[in-house]
Amino acid sequence: MTILLFLIPISLLLLAAAIGAFVWAVRRGQFDDLDTPPLDMLRDDDRPAPPPRDRD
Repeated sequence: MTILLFLIPISLLLLAAAIGAFVWAVRRGQFDDLDTPPLDMLRDDDRPAPPPRDRD
């Protein structure tokens, strides 16, 4: 039963760390645009490939 005296504060500290990490990520803009990055990789790249370099 005394183990609960250790586990409850440890779990509260872990919860506070997780909430802090989430708030930090939101303030840094990690969740601003969730739709565009998956679409960017589907977009065609119309630029031609660079010519091969001659090896001397």
